[in-house]
Amino acid sequence: MISPLNTQNVLLSQFDQLQQIASNEQVMPAQNDSSVSGDFASALRSINAQQNLSSEMMAAVDAGRSDDVVGAMVASQKADLSFSMLLQIRNKVMNGVDDIMRMSL
Repeated sequence: MISPLNTQNVLLSQFDQLQQIASNEQVMPAQNDSSVSGDFASALRSINAQQNLSSEMMAAVDAGRSDDVVGAMVASQKADLSFSMLLQIRNKVMNGVDDIMRMSL
C-alpha cells in the first residue's frame, strides 16, 4: 500500500533534484546560422535569377534563336509569381512595422 507521506517525500526529493539541475545549468539561446536579413537577401538573389532567366529566354525566342515559346512563357510566369510573392511579403512586413510604430507606450 502506498502511503501519502511516502509519495509526498518522493515528489519532494524529485523536486529538489530538478531545482539543483536548473540552478546549475544556464540556458543558452539556440545558435542559428541563418538570419532574417540573410534569408531575405537569398530570396532576392533567387528572384533576380528567375527574372534574368526569363528575360534571356524571352529574348532568345524574340530573336529566333529558340523555339521554346512554352518554356519562355513558363519561366516568365514563374518570375512574375515570385516577384508578386516578394511584394506581398514586403507589404506584410511594412504593415507590421507601421503597426508597431503606431503603438502607444
